[in-house]
Amino acid sequence: MEVGHPVAESPEASGVGFLFRSLHSRNYRLFFIGQGVSLIGTWMQQAAMSWLVYRITGSTLLLGVVAFSSQIPTLVLGPVAGVVADRWERKRILIWTQCLSMVQALILAAVVLGGAVRTGHILALSVFIGIVNAFDIPVRQSFVVQMVERKEDLGNAIALNSAMFNSARFIGPSIGGILISTLGEGICFLLNGISYLAVLAGLAAIRIAPRPIRNGKAPVWREFYEGLRYVFEFKPILAILALLSIFSLAGAPYLVLLPAFAKDVLCGGAHTYGFLMSAAGIGALAATMYLASRRSARGLIRLIPSAAAACGLGIAFFALSGNVALSIVCLFTAGFGMMIQIASSNTILQTIVDENKRGRIMSLFAMSFLGVMPFGSILAGSVAERIGARATLLLGAASCITGALIFAVKLPGLCQQLRPFFQEPEIRETDPSKSRTRLHSKPNR
Repeated sequence: MEVGHPVAESPEASGVGFLFRSLHSRNYRLFFIGQGVSLIGTWMQQAAMSWLVYRITGSTLLLGVVAFSSQIPTLVLGPVAGVVADRWERKRILIWTQCLSMVQALILAAVVLGGAVRTGHILALSVFIGIVNAFDIPVRQSFVVQMVERKEDLGNAIALNSAMFNSARFIGPSIGGILISTLGEGICFLLNGISYLAVLAGLAAIRIAPRPIRNGKAPVWREFYEGLRYVFEFKPILAILALLSIFSLAGAPYLVLLPAFAKDVLCGGAHTYGFLMSAAGIGALAATMYLASRRSARGLIRLIPSAAAACGLGIAFFALSGNVALSIVCLFTAGFGMMIQIASSNTILQTIVDENKRGRIMSLFAMSFLGVMPFGSILAGSVAERIGARATLLLGAASCITGALIFAVKLPGLCQQLRPFFQEPEIRETDPSKSRTRLHSKPNR
C-alpha cells in the first residue's frame, strides 16, 4: 500500500521552485526566515555552552549533566505542554517561549561578560531553557499546519524545517568557534539573544485566524490521558512513537561516544571528531532535501522501517570500522536513515491526527524522541565503561535493527489502518467531542 495521494501538477512541479514550494505560503515563509536566523544563534550558544562548561570545570561529567538538565524537562513536562498546545492560541504561546528564550540567553551573556559565571548559574539556566523548550517544541510542531496554506505541502514544510535545523547546525558552531577564540563565549550568548528578534518579528507579521477555544476544559491529567488513549487505540501512531523511542534510547546516543571513537579507535584528534560529526549532519541534511523533493506523502510509511534499518546498519559498521573514510560513509548513512525516519514519522503523524489532539500527539512525539534521549546518553556512557564503546554501539545498532524488523512485520496491518486517511475520494472531519475521526465520501457532482 502506498500512503498519500498525488499532488496536482503545476508550473513549478519541478526544480528549485518545487523543492521550496511550501515557502509560497506567506505565513510559513515569514516563520521560516525568522526561525532560520534564530537557530543559527541557538547553535552558536550550544557550542559556546559546551566550551564554557569544560573550560571552567574541566569535567566531562558536567558536560553530560548540563545536557541532561536541558533535555529532561521535555519528558517531565510533555503531558502539560501537549494540553497547553491544544487549549490555547499557539501563536501567542510561541511568542512567549521565544521571549523567555531570549531572556535566558541575555542573562547568560550578562553573567559571562560580567565575569560572574558559576556552575550553578549554568545548570539553573539550562533547566530554565529546558522548561521553555518543553512547551515550545509541541506548539511549534503543531503550528506548522496552521501556516501552510496547501495541506499537500505539509510534508515539504516539515522537511524544510529539518533542513533549516541541520543547516544551522553547521553554520552556528562554525561562527561560534571563531567568536569564542577571538571574543569569548559571552558574545555568542549575546548574539543568540539578539537573534530571537528575527523570529519574534516573523511571528508578529503572521496573520492566522485564531482557532476556536474549547469551553468546559477538563483537568490537565484527564486531557493528557485522552490523548494517550487515542494513541493506544490507533496502532499506527503507537508503532511510530514506539520505534522513535527505541532509536532515542539505543540509536541516537552514538553521538555521545563519537569523541572516544575519534581518539581511541581511529587514533585521531579534534579534526577527526569534526569530520565524523559533519558526516552525520550532512547525511541528515541530504535526507531532508530528498524528502522535500517528494511530490506527496505517498509511500512514506514504507520508508520508516527501511530508514531505521539503514541507520542501525550504519551504526553497526561504524562500530566495526577502523578506517576514517569508511567511518565517514557509515555515519553519513546513519544520519541519512535517522532523519528519514524522524521527518517521515512527523509528516505522517501531522497528517492523520485529529486537530483537537494535535498538540498532545506532538508532545508525545517530542517525549518519545527528545525526552527519552537523555536516558539513552547516560545508558550508553555507563554501558561503554563496562563493555567498551564498540560493543555498546553494536548492542544499540542491534536494538534498532530489531525494532525496524518488528515494524516491517506489522507494516501491512498499519497500512490497512492508514488507508482511509490518504484516499482521494475521502474527506476527513474531526468530531471534537469524540476521540476518533469520521470519514465521509465526497458527493458526486
